[in-house]
Amino acid sequence: MKVLELHARSLELAAEVVDAVRPDRLALPTPCAGWTLGRLLAHAVGQHRGFAAAARGAGPDLALWADAELGGDPAGAFRRSADELVAAFAGAASAGRELWLPEIRAGGTFPLRQAAGFQLLDTLVHGWDVAAALGAPSGLVAAVEADRPLAAALVAVAELVPAEPQDRGPGRAFRERREPGGLAGSAGPFDRALALLGRDPGWTPAA
Repeated sequence: MKVLELHARSLELAAEVVDAVRPDRLALPTPCAGWTLGRLLAHAVGQHRGFAAAARGAGPDLALWADAELGGDPAGAFRRSADELVAAFAGAASAGRELWLPEIRAGGTFPLRQAAGFQLLDTLVHGWDVAAALGAPSGLVAAVEADRPLAAALVAVAELVPAEPQDRGPGRAFRERREPGGLAGSAGPFDRALALLGRDPGWTPAA
């Protein structure tokens, strides 16, 4: 399943960004309003564990998706949970299993392909959040855009995220859609995806 290969690639690229996070940097602000780098990573690791549990056949138990404790090794926690998730997705593919995703829709299941697409988007966008918080998002953007299938998958999933007023804004996963900066048509695929999700591609820690 090609999407699983792309998803694993997204996790590795994000992990390379997170490798630069030291415990003394967890208080840095991020593009997620009100979230420190520590809270963002606790959320990301919790999501890895939640998706992994779902891939192993867990039902709609929101407790499985709780933010994780990072301990003194945030980068290690991220990589360990990412490895767990890749293995769990592979197992779900072998079993032909659909996944309960209670954070997205209670009372129903999603095909693995769709669930992996959701997680790919989450991984790359939060990877960018981390890179932006550290003041160096360009490396991740360049790596994703150099992988055309991965960049295309990122934009395709971002385009499918509901954008009605009730789906966006404070308290929701994403803000209202934005126009990418720069000249019309000049924004790269990563910036287009960020803008579709309400992120400011030009965000900096001092903004």
